[in-house]
Amino acid sequence: MRIPTTSCLCPFLVCLCFIQRCSGAGHHVPTKVPSKNQTRFLANGETEVHHRPKRGWIWNQFFVLEEHIGPDAQYVGKLHSNSDKGDGSVRYILSGEGAGSIFIIDEVTGDIHATKSLDRERKGHYVLHAQALDRNTQEALEPMSEFIIKVQDINDNAPQFPDGPFVATVPEMSEVGTSVLQVTATDADDPTYGNSARIVYSILQGQPYFSVDPKTGIVRTALPKMDREAKEHYTVVIQAKDMAGQVGGLSGSTTINVTLTDVNDNPPKFPQKNYQLYVPESAQVGKPVGKIKANDEDLGVNADITYSIINSEGANMFSISTDRDTKEGIISLKKPLNYEKKKTYTLHIEGANTQQSDPRFSHLGAFKDTATLKITVGDVDEAPVFSMDYYILDVYENSASGTEVGKVTAQDPDSRKSPVRYYLDSKEDGVRYFRIDESSGVIRTTQPLDREDIPWHNITVMASEVDNPSLLRHIPVTVQVLDMNDNPPEIATDEEVIVCESSKLDQLIQTVTAVDKDDFANGQRFSFALPSQLPVNPNFTLKDNGGLWNNMNIGFKATVHT
Repeated sequence: MRIPTTSCLCPFLVCLCFIQRCSGAGHHVPTKVPSKNQTRFLANGETEVHHRPKRGWIWNQFFVLEEHIGPDAQYVGKLHSNSDKGDGSVRYILSGEGAGSIFIIDEVTGDIHATKSLDRERKGHYVLHAQALDRNTQEALEPMSEFIIKVQDINDNAPQFPDGPFVATVPEMSEVGTSVLQVTATDADDPTYGNSARIVYSILQGQPYFSVDPKTGIVRTALPKMDREAKEHYTVVIQAKDMAGQVGGLSGSTTINVTLTDVNDNPPKFPQKNYQLYVPESAQVGKPVGKIKANDEDLGVNADITYSIINSEGANMFSISTDRDTKEGIISLKKPLNYEKKKTYTLHIEGANTQQSDPRFSHLGAFKDTATLKITVGDVDEAPVFSMDYYILDVYENSASGTEVGKVTAQDPDSRKSPVRYYLDSKEDGVRYFRIDESSGVIRTTQPLDREDIPWHNITVMASEVDNPSLLRHIPVTVQVLDMNDNPPEIATDEEVIVCESSKLDQLIQTVTAVDKDDFANGQRFSFALPSQLPVNPNFTLKDNGGLWNNMNIGFKATVHT
């Protein structure tokens, strides 16, 4: 772009483009005041000569340091027009952002000062307007021109961690250099100027377990084989320092609470190799009789254990399950115990992790352990035991009172073989018909029985030890009453027979049936005849048709004829 010869602001504009930043209050770059003939170098190497310019701005451009705390106003720079001959005839006026309140100008010299301490982080630059007037006529000597005062940064803000403090986790036994967390600090200073916002990270607390990358803020493990079971929680303090970490830089810090998470690096272990357990022989099948526990220093699913009985002697009589809450092995009885038959059992119990172990820990061997449990069966005073699970006896009906029906036998299963006493359950109706000898177990009738009245009797026999009557055993006894031929036949019907007068000779007029209450196996063949003590009626005849079987009774039919 060529600069017109009529432009009076060209020295000022050129000055703004090439001004250098300086540190400290009142720093500026001197600008040569153009002579009557001005020469400017262009981009293509040509030169352009300006002859006798009438006027133009000349000033220093302008940076003001933030946070100025000196007793005097901070010098910013100077406005100057080449129309100013130094005789005080030119009046300089300043307007725009902060004019008159923050920035003041000497109307005669054009010197600008900042009267207040500025904060770049609140406002980084101010846009102002400059004008030169003829003091006598108040006419503008120069057109109003816009310029910028930039607030120059100083290192007045320490780095901060806006998201801290932090919580992080990392698996135990992680390899050195495993990433834990990345922290990021912010600095409100100008990142484009100097090192005020150039941050370097370092670790203040947490060594030698952790390290931090000075540039990225990535925290990593620095020690191998960090074991959660030895130490689970760590406090790491990270510092962020500006000025690239140099002396005099400002710093801020944050805390990271690191927890080592569990991995399956510990096999289960029984506290001891041999255990003993006492179980009475009266223990109920299916009920727990004891418990055993292997310890695992891991957590959660990594500490889950399943138990098993690995020898046949133990597995045949006992089972084991895992209590998911307590991690214990619960031992239960599968079959009844009998002290007199077997007094001890040996169980080989294995506890193994349910989760697959990490291949890194294969040198530890299988993640399981075994222990031996010796169970001693306790002798318990048991109730007598009958020789059979139930009894079926029989007796003929009409037998005399005191007739022997049968015998039940029970004995004490314990080693001392205490004598046994027998009783009938008094709550049952059977005590009306039977009694039992308390020493021998022989059952007898108390009265004659009638099969046609009650063919079957159900009674309950109880047996107890003489030394301990409270221990009772019950057994069901069924008595069948056998049949005797003690009932005569009976005519099944006693109806009147109506005969029509027109009936023919030998015409069937009625069929008569007889029944017998006795069992068919003892019944006899029935024969039918008219009673001999009654006079014979010549108008009727009786014919015996022979014996026929009914479902339950035997009936014989006879035909009465006219």
